[in-house]
Amino acid sequence: MGSGRSRQGFGEGAREANTNASQTPSPAPVSDAKPALPAEGKEVEKDIAQLVSGLEAERDEYLSLARRTKADFENYRKRVDREAARAEARGRARLARELLSVLDNLERALAAADPANVDASPSHIAEGVRLVYEELAGILANAGVEAYEPAGEPFDPELHEAMMTKPAPAEEAGKVLEVLAKGYRLNGELLRPARVVVGAAEEG
Repeated sequence: MGSGRSRQGFGEGAREANTNASQTPSPAPVSDAKPALPAEGKEVEKDIAQLVSGLEAERDEYLSLARRTKADFENYRKRVDREAARAEARGRARLARELLSVLDNLERALAAADPANVDASPSHIAEGVRLVYEELAGILANAGVEAYEPAGEPFDPELHEAMMTKPAPAEEAGKVLEVLAKGYRLNGELLRPARVVVGAAEEG
């Protein structure tokens, strides 16, 4: 009798446990939605966004300034290079112009030393002058200096300097009859005009 009541009590306890277990509520499903930020959190987020925006604008401004500075430096460098090239050209022209008078004097010395007798040998002094003349002329030629002699060409005041005029037939009037001193150009630019005698139409 006692054992029967025990088994009966055990059975009732098990049924009661099962009933309680079936009545236990299941856990609520987890939601992916973020919890709403409080008002202070929203203000902080807004401040951070403004700060980032301000930093990006400042970054863009510095980048633009760096690009402008680089462009200005490149323009400055090119301008300096151009000015240096012009200064070098001016210095070369000034030196060449001064050496032209030396070249003229050497030509005159050679003409004076030219022996009247073509069969005679030139003197050692004349040969030395000739060598100096040729060396100087070669140096000037390598620097871009070239001579021109406009004999027979129409007179051009841009290229010729008229030292005198001579009566000449009509077909030679206004033309260069004689070149007293060669003209010179430096890299295509006029360095010294040729000094010439110009033909003038005969009267009568």
